[in-house]
Amino acid sequence: MNKQYDVAALGELLIDFTENGTSGQGNPVYEANPGGAPCNVLSMLNKLGHRTAFLGKVGNDIFGRQLRAAVESAGIDVSGLLTDEDVRTTLAFVETKPDGDRDFSFYRNPGADMMLREDEVRDDIIADAKIFHFGTLSMTNEPVRSATRHAIKVAKENGAILSFDPNIREPLWKDMEDARTQMAYGLSVCDILKISDNEIQWFSAKEDYTEGIHMLQQTYQIPLILLSMGRDGSRAYYKDMLVEVPAFLQKNTIETTGAGDTFGACCLHHILKYGLDNLTKQQLKEMLTFANAAASIITTRKGALRVMPSLEEIQRLL
Repeated sequence: MNKQYDVAALGELLIDFTENGTSGQGNPVYEANPGGAPCNVLSMLNKLGHRTAFLGKVGNDIFGRQLRAAVESAGIDVSGLLTDEDVRTTLAFVETKPDGDRDFSFYRNPGADMMLREDEVRDDIIADAKIFHFGTLSMTNEPVRSATRHAIKVAKENGAILSFDPNIREPLWKDMEDARTQMAYGLSVCDILKISDNEIQWFSAKEDYTEGIHMLQQTYQIPLILLSMGRDGSRAYYKDMLVEVPAFLQKNTIETTGAGDTFGACCLHHILKYGLDNLTKQQLKEMLTFANAAASIITTRKGALRVMPSLEEIQRLL
């Protein structure tokens, strides 16, 4: 398939303010890290030599300009990234807990990323991509919900593989039933699902991950489901195969922002290499091992988009 882009993604682009020490007065100091799951995924794919493009919206403010510069410097095509003159760029303040887990406070009522309209989506970019990647944060509100559905339709019509990471952030939903409805829509159209342990338990109401995944397989017939389990590693469910690989635990883990995005991107890297049709157990194991290694490296760094590991770093760890 001769297309200009390996992966195009649509969704949120925001500033993650992550804690970085305290001031002389004892106040917490926050660092403005470029973030947003879809661009984190693309940034990692760029590090692995792929051509990527992002579609979204930022505000005409200092943060919007910072984000555009960061995404461009990561090598991602930004011709589908628009600027909203009236609405500010979305901000997220991330509090890191002692175990490296996180709490989010969002400033997005509304945020520029929610303002992308269907008629602003660059169909030509999506049509020219082998994989189209999306999440649920571009489905929380209109008009970006309609823009996302339109992009998915264009991707399907042009033979792209659809990759979906729900990335549910509870504070951004007025109603969790709506979150469930939008996630179900994503599950119904995707070919690759990357889902976290707590998301599968929430959506399926089953404690056992495999029971929950089997429910998804039966209901939605998703060819490849990737389950990230944090410290417990990851699994791939493909046809009647289940492959599990342990995590690489790092002594100097400081935060987990972007770990799931890094993992997901590395899995897409392997799909671009092997295709989705006849994956073997060995290929799935290789994919998960590589993805787990990369995800463990990002947990030792602040932020994600600007600090994705290189292929050499991943291979060194392996």
